[in-house]
Amino acid sequence: MPLLALGLNHQTAPLALRERVALDAGQLPAALASLGAVPGVEESALLSTCNRTEIYAQVTEGQEAAVADWLARHHGIAPEMLSAYLYQHTDENAVRHLFRVATGLDSLVLGEPQILGQVKEAWQAARSQHRLRTPLDRLFQQSFSVAKRVRTDTRIGAHPVSVAYAAVRLARQVFSELDRATVLLVGAGDTIELAARHLVDAKAKRLLVANRTLEHAQALASRHGGYALPLSELERHLPEADIVITATASREPVLRRTAVQAALKTRKHRPMFLLDLAVPRDIEASVAELPDVYLYTVDDLEQVIEENRASRREAAEQAQAIIDLQVEHFMAWWRAQGRQDALKSLRSRGEAAREEALARAREQLALGKDPNEVLGLLAHQLTNKLLHGPSAALRQAALDGDLDLLRAAERLYDDRDDAQPAP
Repeated sequence: MPLLALGLNHQTAPLALRERVALDAGQLPAALASLGAVPGVEESALLSTCNRTEIYAQVTEGQEAAVADWLARHHGIAPEMLSAYLYQHTDENAVRHLFRVATGLDSLVLGEPQILGQVKEAWQAARSQHRLRTPLDRLFQQSFSVAKRVRTDTRIGAHPVSVAYAAVRLARQVFSELDRATVLLVGAGDTIELAARHLVDAKAKRLLVANRTLEHAQALASRHGGYALPLSELERHLPEADIVITATASREPVLRRTAVQAALKTRKHRPMFLLDLAVPRDIEASVAELPDVYLYTVDDLEQVIEENRASRREAAEQAQAIIDLQVEHFMAWWRAQGRQDALKSLRSRGEAAREEALARAREQLALGKDPNEVLGLLAHQLTNKLLHGPSAALRQAALDGDLDLLRAAERLYDDRDDAQPAP
């Protein structure tokens, strides 16, 4: 059964489509259960971040298309519409893709460290729903080891540039003097935490932190000298903000056009810089149509991030060499599993034949038959049972001229003295 990696990301799909297929943590259990019910899907995991939604699965041969169909149907999208944006990798290429994702080589920000934590969360979610068996479970765990090895042996993680850093860098290009700007942060997760740190380093004049859970906003604000407020007060404080950076897990926009219009009026149309780092988007797209508003999304950070890519390309090449070697190691294990399956099947058939012969022998002994006669019959029946299949196959091989099978049988059943194991 092939291993499959299928999905879309910032390189293949626009933000409007990525946000339609994005899954938050609360949606994962139902999605994993639904995917697991697709015929031919033996095990599966779902990875969904602001830049990608991906399925990793082991499927029955020929059922790969059913996985792509599920992704479209689950999100109410016509399969033919989604297919143009999907990539699909199998076996060795699927393994390589996951290793590249976990190490940050496939990220918008080359080498960014947050993706490894997101891959681990996807693995834990799949495990908690009992959707992983040995092959996929081992693949994910090996991806963690590969990521650690890459960060230890290369400089891919040196001077990391996160999406949050790129956002603040862009803000500094718009507001050259952040020490005069009030910045409103919406959310309290890792991205907003990183943004707060970079803003403090850039000496932003004032930080406001709004979050649905006030305690989380208060904790973040206290760490960075900011002021916390509940999300319900967002619109009231919006006119104070020169810069707004959002990164929540909301399925609906938290900042509507009408609220921004009202804030601009109060500000007497002093410009506002809005940066939406969330997928799905936190800020209503039509806000970009308003005068005196500069609205950017995560896809607009490409130019800022590109400046960092050049310095990391040499490290990325070294990382790719490590990944290629680890792909070979995993595939060697994977192929060995296939050979072990054949051995397990052979032993299983042999043990079944033994149990059947023993049951007949016990029946004969219970009827009072002579033990020597019963033992002879047992040996005869067991020998016939074990050799019938191989004998028939070898006879057919002789008729067909299948020399490879005949030579393999000679090696397998070689009983010469020099073929016996040493005592």
